[in-house]
Amino acid sequence: MSEAHERATYLAYRGLAGALQLVPGPVASTIATAVGLTLSELWRDRRPVVRANMARVLGPAATERQLERAVVEAFDSYARYWVESARLGRMPPSEVMRRFSIEGFDAAEETLAAGRGAIFALPHLGSWEIGGYWLTLKGHPMTAVVEPLEPPELFEWFRRQRAALGLDVVPLGREAVPKLSKALREGRLVGLVADRDLAGNGVEVELFGERTTLPAGPAVLALRTGAPLFPVAVYQRPSGRYHGVVRPPLTCRRTGRLREDVHIITSKLAREFEDLIRMAPAQWHMFQPNWPSDRDG
Repeated sequence: MSEAHERATYLAYRGLAGALQLVPGPVASTIATAVGLTLSELWRDRRPVVRANMARVLGPAATERQLERAVVEAFDSYARYWVESARLGRMPPSEVMRRFSIEGFDAAEETLAAGRGAIFALPHLGSWEIGGYWLTLKGHPMTAVVEPLEPPELFEWFRRQRAALGLDVVPLGREAVPKLSKALREGRLVGLVADRDLAGNGVEVELFGERTTLPAGPAVLALRTGAPLFPVAVYQRPSGRYHGVVRPPLTCRRTGRLREDVHIITSKLAREFEDLIRMAPAQWHMFQPNWPSDRDG
């Protein structure tokens, strides 16, 4: 990407985000729907991947019509996520509290209240950032690892925007591990979106009936720090509402070799991700090949 192209990308995204913050909520919702339909046409090369992912989640009983509808809804949900993320900085705290509901948070809250750190592991599902904002308002700001954006100027702007919401954004890479360990030792909450093996060196597991790999990070952090590992998701709901689900913590203890323990824990996390994704398959923002059979094909 040329320097001029990078600058144009940065300015375009900032300009669009600024414009979205100024329009009323119903208008933003209409824009999100239009963007979703546009993406489903512009990204036609990604539709087979999304369809294959939806087929895995919905199972062999899904009809062609159900699969096609799930694909369209997946693009709509993804567009809604980006539009809502751009507007999040202008949402008053009272509005966040009104729109957001959660279940299963008690165990994590007790852990944090006792001064211990906790790990939230999430799939690319729904709208997790508003959950992070809600946690900040509850007194539990999150340190989250995210994939770096290009150009770097855009990523720095993104990080500043999230910092204003209480989210400490750490780019994926070698420097992330010590920062996350430090946050957990300080009794903070760490968020890891962990259904894609971006580094390509993850743990082999079965996900929706097929072998693939997931990142080892959540399991390794839990074993090394003793922090409980909670599978989590935040779902989009009608009328601009959101609902968080915090599952009970996984059993994470050393029983043998580290590699074997990491595999056991990551396999458990895969089962939890399956359950969370099945609750709203079309909100799973998986637009990339995530199984070797897709990449090899």
